[in-house]
This record gives sequence, C-alpha cells and structure tokens, in this order.
Amino acid sequence: MHELILHHYPASPFAEKTRLLLGFKQLSWRSVVIPPVMPKPDLVALTGGYRKTPVLQIGADIYCDTALIARRLEAVKAVPALFPEGQEFISASFALWVDSVVFQHAVSLAFQPEAIAVRFAKFPPEAMKAFVADRAALFSGGTAGRLPAEIARHNWPSIMGRVEQQLARESGDFLFGEPSIADFALAHGLWFLKASPATAQLVDAYPAVSTWFARVLAFGHGSESPLSAVEAIDIAREATPAALPVDDLEEPNGFSAGQQVVIAATDYGVDPVAGELLFAGREELILRREDERAGIVHVHFPRLGFRIEAA
Repeated sequence: MHELILHHYPASPFAEKTRLLLGFKQLSWRSVVIPPVMPKPDLVALTGGYRKTPVLQIGADIYCDTALIARRLEAVKAVPALFPEGQEFISASFALWVDSVVFQHAVSLAFQPEAIAVRFAKFPPEAMKAFVADRAALFSGGTAGRLPAEIARHNWPSIMGRVEQQLARESGDFLFGEPSIADFALAHGLWFLKASPATAQLVDAYPAVSTWFARVLAFGHGSESPLSAVEAIDIAREATPAALPVDDLEEPNGFSAGQQVVIAATDYGVDPVAGELLFAGREELILRREDERAGIVHVHFPRLGFRIEAA
C-alpha cells in the first residue's frame, strides 16, 4: 500500500481530529501543509475543487471529509477499532451529531469578538481580512449557517452537562467505555476552544470532560514526516488507483457507474467536483477525474452530507 499522506494545516480542528485518529491507530504518515485559505492550487489539483481541510491521499486515491477518512483508516488498520463491535451505530451516529451540531457551537463561541481579539492578535490586518472573506465564502450556498453567539452560549451548558454526565456514569475511560470515533469527534471541537485562553474555560469548567479530554489527546499524532505538495502530486500521477469496493446498493436517485456527475458537500464548502461516477455505495461515493498535474485520480466522498447531480 502507498504511504498515508495528510493534506492539512496545524490550526484546523478537523485536521486535529484526523491527526488524533492517526495517533490512535499508531500509524506513520506524510504531512503536506496546505494554506488555511483559498487559493489552494496544489490541493485542488488532487480533489478537483473540494477545498475543505483535511484531505487524505493514498497514492492516486483522494479521500475527502473526516467521516470517510476515519473509515479508510479503519480499513488500513482494524485494531484498535474506531467502530468497536456492537457500537458501530452509536459511535458513528454520535460522531455525526458532534461534527455538525456541537462543532457549530464551538465555532460560534470561538469567533465571538472577545475571542477573536485574542486568537488573531498576531495576525496582520490584511491576513485577518483575507481569513474573514474566505470563511464567508466557505459558508456561502450550503445548508449550514452561522449559529448566533448568544444561542451557542445559551446551549453550551446543556451540551457539556450531558457529556459530563455520560463520562461520570460510564465505567470505562471514554464516552462509551472503550475509545471510538465518538471520542475523537467530540475532542477536536473542544481542542479548538482550548487553543485560546479566551475560550478555554468553556472546557476547563467541566472536570470529567477535562480529564477525558487529556486522555484523548494522549494518543498523540502517530509518526509524521514532511512531504511537499509537489511530491504528493507526483505520487498521485505515478500511482494506479486502488480497486473499487463492492456494494450491492441500488443507487436511490438512479445514478449509475460511468455517468458524468458533479458531487458536492451540502452543508458548507459546497464547491463542486466533476468527474465520472465509478461507485455509489451505502457509505462512499467515488469519482474518476483526470488532472494535467495529478493524472488519473479517484476522489472519494462519504454519502452522508454530499449530493450527486448530473453534469
């Protein structure tokens, strides 16, 4: 198998989620640091337009969205399990809820004016302006809107109180006893809040959560080594995409393999990716596309949170 290559940047919460997954699995990986804002020409050469962070590359196969990345890492190394036997539904469903609802609250709280002043204190005014414009574009056109800060503040004690209660009642060290994708999904939003002294207390005020959070971070990031974006593109161009998975699902909207389609996220970062539909399974969608720099690549998306349209 080709090396695992993560395209990410240090301050990205969802990238931190993936780095922790790599640490939990004790995997070695190559690190390609990408810009936090558009343009991202090297990343787009691989994805065809998908711009969110992170992206996992394995040879000429490109995996978008951490929900699918987690499943791919599970296939790479089954033990320790992210989806423990008997907890597949609850762990995946909790992670889906956290990645949308709880993370939306964390972002709103992290971008209150007083928190922004601390978080971006060292940013030049031009960089700050570019970041704000980029994030406005990121959230344009999708179903996810900005949660008002007053609602996030109002809801936060209920959310964290429930987590505190779960941890107090659970006999193990993690949300559902043994570690699972649920723990890493919750941890990355809290990591984003802990990164600033202006919002750290939103986590620190909950003792059981704080103890659990330190336990999750202790998994680390695995073994990483740097790789340039140009080298990653060269690897994709010289590799052959992996064999397609098998799934007997009859695609519910009538799309079929070989059809030219567009796939895009539905919540935010809805930039479309066009190509030939190769596979439409219960959990995964795969497009074939050709790029003048990256060659023939297979771009993988989760079904949940993405849409297919005829090109």
